Amino acid sequence: MEMVPIEETQLVPKEIESAAEEPRVLCIVQDTTSSKTINERLTLNLPASTTVNKLYEDVAHKAGYVNGTFCLGWVNTGDQAPLDQASEMSLVLSGFEAGKKNFLQLTDKDGEQPQIASDESGTADSSGLDDSSQDRFIGPLPRDGTVGCSSDYSSPSYSYSSILNKSDTGYVGLVNQAMTCYLNSLLQTLFMTPEFRNALYKWEFEDSEEDPVNSIPYQLQRLFVLLQTSKKRAIETTDVTRSFGWDSSEAWQQHDVQELCRVMFDALEQKWKQTEQADLINQLYQGKLKDYVRCLECGYESWRIDTYLDIPLVIRPFGASQAFGSVEEALQAFIQPETLDGPNQYFCERCKKKCDARKGLRFLHFPYLLTLQLKRFDFDYTTMHRIKLNDRMTFPEELDMSPFIDVEDEKSPQTESCTDSGAENEGSCHSDQMSNDFSTDDALDEGICLDNTSSTERVLKPKSSLTFELFSVMVHSGSAAGGHYYACIKSFSDSQWYSFNDQHVSKITQDDIRKTYGGSSGSRGYYSSAFASSTNAYMLMYRLKDPSRNAKFLEVGDFPEHIKRLMQREKESEEQEKRQREIERNTCKIKLFGMHPVKMMMVENKLEVHKDKTLREATEMAYKLMDLEGVVPLDCCRLVKYDEFHEYLERSYEGEEDMPMGLLLGGVKSSYMFDLLLEIRRPDQVFQPYKPGEVMVKVHVVDLKSESIAAPVSVRAYLNQTITEFKQLIAQATGLCAETMRVILERCYNDLRLLSVPNKTLKAEGFFRSNKVFVESSDSTDHQAVFTDSVLWKLLDRHGNTIRLFVSLPEQSPGSLANRTSCPKASADSEDSLDGAKGSRKSVEAILEESTEKLKNLSLQQQQQQSSSTSDSQKSSEHSDFEHIESPAQEPDAASQPSQTENCTRAASDTENQFPSEERSDSDVNNDRSTSSVDSDILSSSHSSDTLCNADSGPLPLANGLDSHSITSSRRSKAHEGKKEKWDTTEEDSGTDSEYDENGKIKADSQYLYFKAEPYSQEDGSGEGQKCLLVHVDKRITLAAFKQNLEPFVGVPSTQFKVFRVYANNQEFESVRLNETLSSFSDDNKITIRLGRALKKGEYRVKVYQLLVNDPEPCKFLLDTVFAKGMTVRQSKEELLPQLKDQCKLDLSIDRFRLRKKTWKNPGTVFLDYHVYEEDINISSNWEVFLEVLEEPERMKSMSQLAVLTRRWCPAQMKLEAFREVVLESSSVEELKEKLSELSGIPLENLEFAKGRGTFPCDISLLEIHQDLDWNPKVSTLNVWPLYICDDGAVIFYR
Repeated sequence: MEMVPIEETQLVPKEIESAAEEPRVLCIVQDTTSSKTINERLTLNLPASTTVNKLYEDVAHKAGYVNGTFCLGWVNTGDQAPLDQASEMSLVLSGFEAGKKNFLQLTDKDGEQPQIASDESGTADSSGLDDSSQDRFIGPLPRDGTVGCSSDYSSPSYSYSSILNKSDTGYVGLVNQAMTCYLNSLLQTLFMTPEFRNALYKWEFEDSEEDPVNSIPYQLQRLFVLLQTSKKRAIETTDVTRSFGWDSSEAWQQHDVQELCRVMFDALEQKWKQTEQADLINQLYQGKLKDYVRCLECGYESWRIDTYLDIPLVIRPFGASQAFGSVEEALQAFIQPETLDGPNQYFCERCKKKCDARKGLRFLHFPYLLTLQLKRFDFDYTTMHRIKLNDRMTFPEELDMSPFIDVEDEKSPQTESCTDSGAENEGSCHSDQMSNDFSTDDALDEGICLDNTSSTERVLKPKSSLTFELFSVMVHSGSAAGGHYYACIKSFSDSQWYSFNDQHVSKITQDDIRKTYGGSSGSRGYYSSAFASSTNAYMLMYRLKDPSRNAKFLEVGDFPEHIKRLMQREKESEEQEKRQREIERNTCKIKLFGMHPVKMMMVENKLEVHKDKTLREATEMAYKLMDLEGVVPLDCCRLVKYDEFHEYLERSYEGEEDMPMGLLLGGVKSSYMFDLLLEIRRPDQVFQPYKPGEVMVKVHVVDLKSESIAAPVSVRAYLNQTITEFKQLIAQATGLCAETMRVILERCYNDLRLLSVPNKTLKAEGFFRSNKVFVESSDSTDHQAVFTDSVLWKLLDRHGNTIRLFVSLPEQSPGSLANRTSCPKASADSEDSLDGAKGSRKSVEAILEESTEKLKNLSLQQQQQQSSSTSDSQKSSEHSDFEHIESPAQEPDAASQPSQTENCTRAASDTENQFPSEERSDSDVNNDRSTSSVDSDILSSSHSSDTLCNADSGPLPLANGLDSHSITSSRRSKAHEGKKEKWDTTEEDSGTDSEYDENGKIKADSQYLYFKAEPYSQEDGSGEGQKCLLVHVDKRITLAAFKQNLEPFVGVPSTQFKVFRVYANNQEFESVRLNETLSSFSDDNKITIRLGRALKKGEYRVKVYQLLVNDPEPCKFLLDTVFAKGMTVRQSKEELLPQLKDQCKLDLSIDRFRLRKKTWKNPGTVFLDYHVYEEDINISSNWEVFLEVLEEPERMKSMSQLAVLTRRWCPAQMKLEAFREVVLESSSVEELKEKLSELSGIPLENLEFAKGRGTFPCDISLLEIHQDLDWNPKVSTLNVWPLYICDDGAVIFYR
């Protein structure tokens, strides 16, 4: 096709230009009236002489809108005025260009969305199909390679509006919930079955018996009434699926139609017990067949009678290359007997020997409604994929079933006498029993029809009464991986065929039915591929042609009274829904925010207001919605335009209180690009006008003296203002002095910038719609320092990185002071501590007294060096980063003042969290001394951060245990920095890092990090509060330093407790990477502390399970322990012995148990004593291992050996013996057989073995063990297919 180039390289087919005498105009219209249509484009190719008026008509028809309820305008031009609908001017004269694309947009008119056309012909025809093709639309539009029900077809004219109007066929469709097309096709088939529908209508629901929501028959009844009387095009099935007990996720799973049919019928039978409909399903759908085996020597026959609801028909027999061509062929194959001969001979009870026999099925009775399931889904054993068979299989419109009835029984006296003799539909008979076993009671079992007639009539009747007519074809389109179901159903009212394809119902012809026979396109291999997609019949429903029984549908006038009442209720509900929808179309829904003055938090709501309500009325609605009645007066509130994402107040609506909300918000829309804020003022305040173009600035005032950051004050400024003008504005709002003011802009998270150029504009400094600044104005010398070295910067940096955590402490406190002694020192530094007495132990009281004296001396030195001090704390602005040093005057007696919390008050880093608290920070101090209050409970061990470091003495241990106190983390002095050991900060494979350096010394953070904690009580169910901490901490702190800071509260060294992070669903995970920071934590995260030894570097937590091979539950948990890298298996066994004795009461000797690999529940490799963890055995965190108790000394000495678990199968006794272990020196099958022969006494030539399947202990049914296992595989070694035994622990059955 020749193309005509136009602007911007767009091409228009030349035919469009020359198709008619006059040029044509290509219009592309974008519907912007709702989010659902924003991506749709309507294309119209019109003659250039078409008028604008006619264009509006064509767009209305194409989009399905009422003409005159929308506007058309140009896209991306300065001209915002819509095209004049009344204009009779041609398109060319109105500015349209012929031969080019003209882009238009369809918009709301007067703030109202377009009205949807009620006439069905006005619905959108986006697919480009003409009317006739829509009528004939029966299945999915071809979309190759698509999988999945909901996307495997596209509707030609579906939009929300199409649900509202009934199809011209008079039938109502069903909405596809997600993947419920299979359900829809079944429901429509049942609805179009007169006998089922009429019986369902006769049943009356009793309110007193159960909840109508859960009643399947009631919800089906409602659905059928709606399908018969609703004016909608399609109705929802959610109430029906809810009655099945499905949640919404199950609607997303594609189920099998046949499986669903059975589930639904079972549910109906359960509900209809003791009602008139009790046996309805059986009367309509249930048939009977005989499963028999007949001896070919004596004629003896054993049989049983089975019932069926559907007949499964094979499309292509297993292994055959040719499929059955018709349903009749498949039915003949279904009843074709097979001969049991050779090794399959049948043991005849009469002949008392194995004889040739004939085995097969015979139909005894066909149901009134016959269901044939075509087995199109199969499994391809070459590709190991589920596949769909798309072969052609024809089915007649009228099916004569008389050839398939029990013909043999009619001719043969032996079979004629085989009745249900009372032994639960099972029996055996031969010619001797002929006269005794027959009775008229068996007419249902043996008969052909439901009438209880004589045997002669029963034999003759099939010839004339077994013609069935086809009335429903359920079609599957797609592949074995997924697809779409729909139904072709013949109406018994007018004998017309209809396609029920979810919400679309259309007339179809016999030709369309023939298209569902199937037949793959092109030449395919032996099996169709798993993704070969095709459309073909999957399930067929026939009805017996019997004028005496064939029912007609109940008309509305003939409905029972309870159905008339139900119909009236549904009609009222539908009208109410219609009215509600009309209100919805005229309701503006917009997010509403507001700062609640009592809750002191931003509250979010959704304001739903009719477009004709005024701003004044909307403000009153918002006032009530925010629950402010009685809290603030209504006249202290107003609605303003707000951008929640940027926290920006866009504009206020002064003087527009009586304007309708539809105009104010720009029309009724599904979503708005802005929100509303309900602003509240104090009675003595006046509302500021907010003008478009202003920027909003949240100003936080910083007080360096109290180290506090105030709540924000809002200031509005213009981007063209200078920094000097901006400072004046802030000075007016806050009362601070503009001369000494420092303004810091936080551009993004924690990115702080000092605004120091007076004449620079706010725009040049990077201000945007919403901004956050910190201001400080004082006469301190801090403003002379470089900003990044200033106290202000450090305070803001700390503020930006501080998070709040809730920490639950262990319930058991570690003990009282009276019965505790100090722990011996482990570090080199500590040996010369405490007056240089090496290794000496002092009483707790002596150490406390001594540490108190040192604290007092240190505090006095600090006081002399620093001029500024407060009543209860000391600060050093040059060397101490906001450090808190207790005043000696307020130092209580170490052992007697548990209420020291009150003396430790100081200002928090921000005003929102001011409380008496404990603060802790890693910092540089004069002479690198750190100070701490002294508390009374126990002494920490030397592996604690609670040490005082002096330049001339070793660390001094501190006690802990007070609920809240003030302490500063220690850092070694510069004099000791040379001595400080380095540690490896790389992560170990185990996922843990050591808290110690190589000499066992604690690793401490080398930078200032903030920590502050205070106790709070968390009430539990017993009424007693659990011991908890509210911790404010710099999230850059490492887990190791965080644990050290927690030591005083937990009461044990950080090595003796573990930290667990608690997630939203209360799941706990241990945090073990000690060198990682808390950066992954956020405000209000929860942490639980549990006592127990924390892991060192190279250590792994291990769960030990006992392997009990002959117990019903072979896997039993014993204990948690710790293994270390480099440890041998024997060393780990030695460590386990005392733990097993204490915790599990297992008294074992080291040579009488082994450790072995655990994979899920399967035992694996036996670990030998000399194996080393991490070298020979891979180990990981939360590793699991089996412990196996041995009855004799270990026989596994080398890795070349193989230990297998064997179990003898005794067919004669029908039992399996206990497991016994066999140790092989090689992977030879011959050696395995020799060992098994030795073990059992079975001669080698008679011994057979098979590998067990599945998870240990490889349980198997004793009835199926013969055929389910691969006995005596033809291999010489164990490590090849099909055995693949390469590791210890494999299960071998032998016989």
